Amino acid sequence: MYVYDHYDHALVKQRNAEFSDQVRRRLAGEITEDQFKPLRLMNGVYLQLHAYMLRIAVPYGVLSSRQVRKFAHIARTYDRGFGHFTTRQNLQFNWIKLAEVPTILRELAEVEMHTIQTSGNCIRNTTTDQFAGAAKDEVDDPRPWAELIRQWSTFHPEYSFLPRKFKIAITGAEADRAAVRVHDIGLHLTERGFDVYAGGGLGRTPSVAPLIKTDLPHDKILSYLEACLRVYNRYGRRDNSFKARIKILVAALGAEEYARQVEAEWQTLDQAAIDAPFAEIARIKSFFPEPAYKTDAFDDAAEARARTADAGFARWLRNNTHPHRNDSHISVTVSLKPIGGVPGDASDAQLEVLADVADAYGYSELRVTHEQNIVLPHVHRNDLYALYQRLDAAGMGAANISQITDMITCPGLDYCSLANARSIPLAQDISRRFEDAQLSDKIGELKIKISGCINACGHHHVGHIGILGVDKQGVEFYQILLGGRADEHAALGAITGKGLSAEAVPAAIERVVNLYLDLRTDPSERFIDTLERVGRDAFKEALHEPA
Repeated sequence: MYVYDHYDHALVKQRNAEFSDQVRRRLAGEITEDQFKPLRLMNGVYLQLHAYMLRIAVPYGVLSSRQVRKFAHIARTYDRGFGHFTTRQNLQFNWIKLAEVPTILRELAEVEMHTIQTSGNCIRNTTTDQFAGAAKDEVDDPRPWAELIRQWSTFHPEYSFLPRKFKIAITGAEADRAAVRVHDIGLHLTERGFDVYAGGGLGRTPSVAPLIKTDLPHDKILSYLEACLRVYNRYGRRDNSFKARIKILVAALGAEEYARQVEAEWQTLDQAAIDAPFAEIARIKSFFPEPAYKTDAFDDAAEARARTADAGFARWLRNNTHPHRNDSHISVTVSLKPIGGVPGDASDAQLEVLADVADAYGYSELRVTHEQNIVLPHVHRNDLYALYQRLDAAGMGAANISQITDMITCPGLDYCSLANARSIPLAQDISRRFEDAQLSDKIGELKIKISGCINACGHHHVGHIGILGVDKQGVEFYQILLGGRADEHAALGAITGKGLSAEAVPAAIERVVNLYLDLRTDPSERFIDTLERVGRDAFKEALHEPA
């Protein structure tokens, strides 16, 4: 993973000192909340329903065990004993006291972490594939390019006050695990260069990004991004925050015209002065070496005995592992979605366990996924059973990755001042409805995503089943969307019928799932495949028939 140099340390130290003084002035009443708001937002501090929330940047989702232990310490010392992992591969603490924020920032700096640009109208954390650098199907590792973009965009004088927040994602494999086509800019890293998508996003006006350029030379990525941002900064609407995202501009101009303007702007730039030289690209890549893999031969017989003796381990091995480029290793996804739990939450004790198992079995490296789980990207196959036992003992042994109980869920009205409805209790109710392991395995891959408001932090537009909380005269209702997906075949779900009460949603989901099981051609046909084959209308009656 990337290691700070003296510039990084100096930058973070200076920013923390500036913000500490801003906090002091706010607490002393020298500045008002309205004056303080833009300052705190640029430092990842939100004022939610009950307390301040602090969002910590986890660049492209990569963490060391040392950093995770610091999270555990902060959760115990300054919060209520837990943290919440987000869809931008970051971590949030929801019960922070403003007076303690400067101390927290100093402690984060000790482990090369900060909160810079986790909010505000700037370029946010660039996200990527959680299996980057490990996946068997990967063409190239996108993490060095994400780090290059981080360095270019941090405190960029032109892009610190954009019309609206700006999100970039990169994938280095044909299978898109980074949801690049629902980002402001999505980058597909290929052997030939970058394929660039622009104008995607969710929220009030969801959009799948069109392709605007193919085979962009790798070393030209920064100057081309600069051109994309300049056109957006020039013409993006600032009179209406609901219409300020780049997706609105691309839709208004048309993808072809936007691409033409970007190309024209690109040609006016001093590209050599913007793009990183090959020596700098090589320097950044040097911070992402493969670990010194264990060379022990894989004991297939021992693993087979463990699978036979422990059905839970066999299921976990089947559902929570991903092929690794080194055949003696495998990537493991640790579910933060126990039955009846809060999706994405980890207690201080669980964070300590994650750090411990990363040291013992994962070369001290962890990843945050945009689906609110944790990945150990490099685990020797001989260590899998011991790893599973330790995770299971800590309440993190759920074998449900990509299954119906592995839901993306925003904090909703339990925390967020923007929300219209609760998300967490609904996710818990659905989880309990489908807690039977055999049923979940029978259903197979089915992605449910829940948002408590139209801002779509729960990515409901791209769930196979999406759930959107709405307020109707003070009563919480939920609209059900069907047919969304965030992979390489990205599509937006469509609202199907009238809204349902929270009590009615789990039973409605169950009816839809049962119909899918009746309609699918064979057990290998996933829910999304069946839905696309037969159409949404086939499910509408089941969704809304009386229980």
